[in-house]
Amino acid sequence: MRIDVLGAVRALRDDGTPVGLGGPRHREVLARLVAAGGRMVPTDTLVDDLWAEPPVRAVGALRTFVAALRRAIEPGRPPRTPPRVLVTEGPGYALRLPRDTVDVHRFEDALARARRTPDALTDLDAALAAWRGPAYADVTGSAWAQRERTRLEELRLEGVELRAGLLLDSGSGAELVAELGAHVAEHPWREPAWGLLARALHRAGRQADALATLRRAHTMLVDQLGLDPGTGLRRLETDILRGATTLQPPRTVWTAGVRLGPRTTVELARTLALAGGDALVHSRRDRLAAVQAAERTGDIALTARVIGAYDVPALWSRADDPEQSRAVVAAAERTLTALGADSPAELRARLLATVAVESRSAGLSAVERRRAGRAAREAEALARELGDPALLAFALNGVFLQSFTRPGLATARDVIGTEILDLATRHELPDFVVLGRLIRLQSASALGDLGAATAHAEAAEQFAVSTEALLVPVLTDWFRARATAARSAEPGGPTAATAAAHYRAAEDALAETAGMPGLHRGLFALALLGLRLLHDRPAPTDPALDWGPYRPWTQPLVLLARNRTEEARTALTTAPEPPLDHMQEALWCLTAHAAARLGERPVAARAAMALRAARTEHAGGASGMLTLGPVARYLAEAEACADNR
Repeated sequence: MRIDVLGAVRALRDDGTPVGLGGPRHREVLARLVAAGGRMVPTDTLVDDLWAEPPVRAVGALRTFVAALRRAIEPGRPPRTPPRVLVTEGPGYALRLPRDTVDVHRFEDALARARRTPDALTDLDAALAAWRGPAYADVTGSAWAQRERTRLEELRLEGVELRAGLLLDSGSGAELVAELGAHVAEHPWREPAWGLLARALHRAGRQADALATLRRAHTMLVDQLGLDPGTGLRRLETDILRGATTLQPPRTVWTAGVRLGPRTTVELARTLALAGGDALVHSRRDRLAAVQAAERTGDIALTARVIGAYDVPALWSRADDPEQSRAVVAAAERTLTALGADSPAELRARLLATVAVESRSAGLSAVERRRAGRAAREAEALARELGDPALLAFALNGVFLQSFTRPGLATARDVIGTEILDLATRHELPDFVVLGRLIRLQSASALGDLGAATAHAEAAEQFAVSTEALLVPVLTDWFRARATAARSAEPGGPTAATAAAHYRAAEDALAETAGMPGLHRGLFALALLGLRLLHDRPAPTDPALDWGPYRPWTQPLVLLARNRTEEARTALTTAPEPPLDHMQEALWCLTAHAAARLGERPVAARAAMALRAARTEHAGGASGMLTLGPVARYLAEAEACADNR
């Protein structure tokens, strides 16, 4: 027997004769179990999916439908023997059929094979030919069916475009003009389709029509979506204008097994983000525009892919553009809700990882932090289950950014960095190799192991040369300034002036990169304050210094340096608790130091409680960019003040 859902739901015997499945509810139960892909569907879920307002005896009715279906699909099963196809499992039901007996599973498998190798083109042809209409066509009015139809229609369109691309890559494809023309007319927002149609026209000797097609694509994308065509379409137009007789296929990005097509706006944004500088500013703008444009299409699967494609490694726990990050998180959460719990695990993992990465610890409410932490853990679990190393590296990036839940977790973050580095090295993920090195640099810096941190800095710099990661030397220069500052407090070490000069040079380089306000603002002033504390000197009082987001915790010491004691006391007692980010240990140490200087025992007691778990770490070291010295020094001050009765 086989079951078909790519069209109206039906079951056929081996000889092709239909199986009587019963009424619409019977077919919907069977279809819902097919959609679960062999997983158990709880009875409560089936009831909710079948009825918008379940009747009183809904569970009994469901059991009746299941019993009738079992008789239909296993007519020869002896009485009182357990069913083998539609089985009871735990609190629900599951369908146990080989994947090659269900048309939707054959289609998904054929598409997966064709993504991996062009040799699977014949299977993909057969799988596409099996479509008889919209998936689950006779299951109307059900939210679960609509989600599945949307998901499968996206896969079908991807299959059509993949097949055309494989044929064009093989040297044929002129015969595709009519088919691709109809495809573009029906789906004008699919940028890959325009490129395929232009290539097919060129292959047919119709260069003028190919150019006209690309210009229509430009007009449509700009007018309807507000986006410029990607580099693939622009390169194709240039090749045609130059009279090329053979055209290279447009560069394709493959991410976690999903073919995203020629470079779309979001993929270009991803590349710009890795370049840094002004390009980073443009990348954020273009990324949000792409997400908003995808949402306007109403295509949930497309929106999920656009959001999840921006898997740019992130190192810092303060967002550069908090408003944009909130907008991306909101879009990801809306898309997760629209996709539903039965959506593809890969899409859900990418959306959840995006929520975790974009929900940086600084500035989040307690509720938002918990939600982001759950998203990080769920993304990691899904990525491990899928066995996708690139996806797991992205998910672990989210876990890292959600690991600043309290002071003293440098060792735990080093474990995360070690796994990211191992994954990225074994599976050739260069951007995440750099991320893993920088996380390990930060962790070693926090633990005061400058030798290990230096080794990671050198390895990151060496790797950055081949990957053109221009921001890496900027960050490692800050680490070297931090190391110089630490040595300046040791006998025979460099002078404080030398350390300050290193910080100034690192600051100048960071200022030139632009586009990183979440990292840049207040960093230089905080570094100078840490250097002064290492040498038991008062805080700097230069009014030109920008303290950025760190002002509430530095202001008491600045006021003390100006001999404005009561103002310093007020600033200390009204300062909030430090945010949970890279600088939390440093800011707690500043709080402890000011409390000890002012004799504020309650504040000192709170600081001591927060710092005890970080006793073996270095204040500010978690940033990999500055240091205030060992946390133990400030903890001792706070404990002495708090215990002074």
